[in-house]
Amino acid sequence: MEASKVVTCFLKYRDRILIARRSKEVGTYKRKWAGISGFIEGDENPIETALREIREETGIQKDKVVLLKKGKIFKVRDEKMGKMWIVHPFLFETMTGKIKLDREHKEYKWIKPSELSNYETVPQLEKSLHNVLSSDSP
Repeated sequence: MEASKVVTCFLKYRDRILIARRSKEVGTYKRKWAGISGFIEGDENPIETALREIREETGIQKDKVVLLKKGKIFKVRDEKMGKMWIVHPFLFETMTGKIKLDREHKEYKWIKPSELSNYETVPQLEKSLHNVLSSDSP
């Protein structure tokens, strides 16, 4: 089984978090709701990956977000894909609710964290959110 390291970022604006619906143009989990995510390349620092993905996927620059928490890293097995995802979850706060999506997503919503279970998401997105919300790690 192939392993891939990824970041999953939640953006917080006021009392809401951002979820984005993946487009049909992405390679995995088409049309599922997700946080902002991406592959960690080589020995890249996961926080740098997170900031890059936020900029690319939402248009929000790194000086407009603040890292609130790092969640516990965990693994997600996807037998159908033959993948082991090694997930690095993060929670960032932003001062703006205005998002400019790239081609990876087709829509977005700001929701209360308790509403996440109402959406068809990528695997273990609720676990990622729980990890950052319950973390003591800044």
